[in-house]
Formats: sequence, structure tokens, C-alpha cells
Amino acid sequence: VIVRGGVTYEYVDLGLSVKWAKCNVGAKTETDYGDYFMWGSTKANTPDECTWANAPFNGGNTSYNADAINSAKDTVCPNGVLAKEYDAASQIMGGDWRMPTQAEFKHLYYNTTNEWTQVNGVNGFKFTGSNGNDICIPAAGNCYDGSVFSVGGDGCVWCSSLDTSGPRKA
Repeated sequence: VIVRGGVTYEYVDLGLSVKWAKCNVGAKTETDYGDYFMWGSTKANTPDECTWANAPFNGGNTSYNADAINSAKDTVCPNGVLAKEYDAASQIMGGDWRMPTQAEFKHLYYNTTNEWTQVNGVNGFKFTGSNGNDICIPAAGNCYDGSVFSVGGDGCVWCSSLDTSGPRKA
């Protein structure tokens, strides 16, 4: 357990390569959705802010701009992983907290028992490690183009890795 700014951050050992946060950034419990963020933003974003024009590293363009993102890639994502100063978990939670890499999230997915379920009446995925410990990632939907979509039916998890199959994904 780590306390920073009066907020308690708990982790769970699922018996994997890293320990996982008990809840999303900005959440008070594991079933709270937490805050919405654009990738690379270190402050919570409102739905109105979640547009391409406001997206970090997109150069103010109103649609996805691969050239702008690619020109920033080496600075903000050295070695393919988001630098600490652009990592919301690192900046908000402090200490050694950070967003997981894509490899770590895949490790979570493929090395736990996971199921779509309800926890305390909230839809989401529950991941249970071989040691019996678990986390729930609630279906908070996703924030895009000024709105939040698919709350309770879908959710997205940011990784610190830039997805090389589509540089606008992480």
C-alpha cells in the first residue's frame, strides 16, 4: 500500500512478472471507472477534451496525424515505451507506479483465469492469478471525439507501449 496526497494506492500480486494496481487511476475502488485519459496526458481528461485536436503529440490536428505522432515518437516513447513524464500512472500516483507495457498486459491476459463478469453490479473483466488473488478492470467504455461510448459493455486499457501495428494505438 502506498499513500500519496491523502490517496491510498494498493497493489495486488497475481503471481506474474509485475504487481497490478487494485484499481484504475482516479478510482477509489476496483469497480470505480476512474478517470479518462488521452494517451500521453498526465491529467484526467473530460469527454469534451478527448478529441484529436487536443491529443498529446498530434500537433493540434483535428484528425489523426501520423506524421506529428511519428515525429514525437522517439522523444515521448524511447525504446517503444512511454517516458515517465508522459505516463499518467507515474505522474499521478508517484513512486514506482506506471502504466503496464503491452507485453505485461498480454502476460496478465494469457497467464490468469479471466472472465467477463459483474463485480458489485459493475460489468468488467476479472483476472485471477494462480495464487488466487484477483483484480477487476471495469468496463468504463472509452472516451473519443467528445463523448464516452460503451460504458458497461466495453473498455479500453492504456499500455505504455506504442502499438507498432497502428501508431495511434497503445
